[in-house]
Amino acid sequence: MSDTDGPTLSGVLDQMEHLSGGADRQITVEEIINCLGKHSFASTILAFSLISTSPASGIPGVTAFVGLVVMFLVVQMIFGRDSLWLPGFIMRRDIAAKKLREGVRWLRRPVAFVDRFLHERTTFLLHRPWIYLPLIMVLLLTMFMPFMEVVPTSGSIASAMIAIFAAGYLMRDGKVVILSMVLMSLLPVGVAWFILER
Repeated sequence: MSDTDGPTLSGVLDQMEHLSGGADRQITVEEIINCLGKHSFASTILAFSLISTSPASGIPGVTAFVGLVVMFLVVQMIFGRDSLWLPGFIMRRDIAAKKLREGVRWLRRPVAFVDRFLHERTTFLLHRPWIYLPLIMVLLLTMFMPFMEVVPTSGSIASAMIAIFAAGYLMRDGKVVILSMVLMSLLPVGVAWFILER
């Protein structure tokens, strides 16, 4: 499940933008996976969580679908698979190239800003057994993402937290992984407060 030689965050956006091209067509999950590489768990989790963080998350069902994709990938990371696998019904799902391009453009500035601060540090957290803790937290979070569709912006916030984890893992930045864990632990409190205040 290593991504030690993976691209930068902006590099992941470059790959997604190149895939979307200039045509208005539908892009399948399988095409996205093939573009990022079947050994790039962190890049793939980052790409899908960023899609759910962008304006594309306004499409009904996107948050739940991204949660399902990330769940499959995290389970495989926990069990130490070298290459990722997704069932056919997920691989055949698609997204409009136009929506993907819009999402990438919207993410360019914040991702470029974050890219400057990521670097290799506290890497012991990215190895077993320490890595199991953030992976399990992400797994638990994805289980609740389908229900977050009814709470405004909560799905995008959850996706952003997963993106922070994926970014930290991809760039070998253990401190960013710790940040993602802190944020994930606070999310249930925020959702509960929102519900009780209504």
